[in-house]
This record gives sequence, structure tokens and C-alpha cells, in this order.
Amino acid sequence: MLVRSDPFRQFDRLAEQVYGTIARPAAMPMDAWRDGNEFVVEFDLPGIDPANIELDAERNVLTVRAERRPATGPEVELVASERPRGVFSRQVILGDALDTGGITASYNSGVLRLTIPVAERAKPRKITVSTDEHTAVSPGDDAKVISATAEDRQPVSV
Repeated sequence: MLVRSDPFRQFDRLAEQVYGTIARPAAMPMDAWRDGNEFVVEFDLPGIDPANIELDAERNVLTVRAERRPATGPEVELVASERPRGVFSRQVILGDALDTGGITASYNSGVLRLTIPVAERAKPRKITVSTDEHTAVSPGDDAKVISATAEDRQPVSV
């Protein structure tokens, strides 16, 4: 059996784990969308124990940190090791219009789903228009002030 030795193979494997490849990026893949008055963000985290997922929200930065530990011990000789292991982290910058205090998280079938409500101050709202008393000065009489409301005014025909 011919075995070809490549001293740089370990460096290549390390670089793939740190920087990822085109087929498998190092960062956790994410989808995000708005659904009514909330934003939904999903991260793919297959094979991660939910106890090894940490979520932190500080100001408008959301940090997701997950760890995939090896399934085998150090005494086992691995024949192939292609699944990434270690700590994965991703930060998402949230807009000021989102309520970071109301974030909820669920994990199902390897997908972490975060639901972030839109802050009350950022929700669209109707603004009513009110009328105030208007002051009018009659022509030719600078000293006389006439007070009128919108109901008192009559259209004038010329």
C-alpha cells in the first residue's frame, strides 16, 4: 500500500475549520425576515446540544454562541473527521426599533429560532388632527380681534 505524506494537510484542515470553505462556511448559516410586528431569525445548528447554546443581547448587538463537542474520546482513532467541532459564534446588529427585552428563543431539529418583537415606539400608528381656536384680524380694523373656530366659519362668495 502506498501512502502519500502531505505535511501541510493539518494546516489545511485547521484553516478550513477556522475560515470555512465555499461549501461549508465557518459561520452558522442564518435566515431573517419580518412577520407582522416581529422579526424572526433562524440559525442552523445541527448536532448542537441546546444546553451548549448561549444568547446575549447587549444594547443592539445579539450574540449567538454554540459549542459542538466531539462525540468520541481522545483514546479513539478517527478515520474521518469532516464535521466541524468547537465553538461557533455569530453577532447580529439589531436596529433600534426592535425590543431586545422581549426576545424569545426555541430550538427544534437543529434550528435555533429567535423571535424579536418590534418596539412599541416603532410600530405604525394613526395620528389624529385636532383644531384649535384661530384668531383673525378683520381688514381695516387693527385693534379689533375676532375669535372663531372652524364651525363658526362660513364660506364666502365673491
